Amino acid sequence: MSNGATAGATAAAAIAQAIKASGVLIKVEPEAFSLIISKTESPLIVMAEGGLFTKNFQYLTSYKGLAFYTKSIQQIQFPNRTELIYAQKIWIPG
Repeated sequence: MSNGATAGATAAAAIAQAIKASGVLIKVEPEAFSLIISKTESPLIVMAEGGLFTKNFQYLTSYKGLAFYTKSIQQIQFPNRTELIYAQKIWIPG
């Protein structure tokens, strides 16, 4: 595993741990998610493709200790400073 992949896996694990610790996952609309990302100096986003009948893109990030999630039919474009981790799947409870 390369250093970049290791760092990405570590970052994704940190987001997952933050969700476990807080127990709160906030679902927002794609526009609100983009706004949160725009407020972050160097955002980290976990992304997965999903959908049974209609393809969708799922995104997860943390901001100020809270975990935010969104789902979009179209892929969201993020600033160049964004670190994007591709996951096979994002599982959201309930």
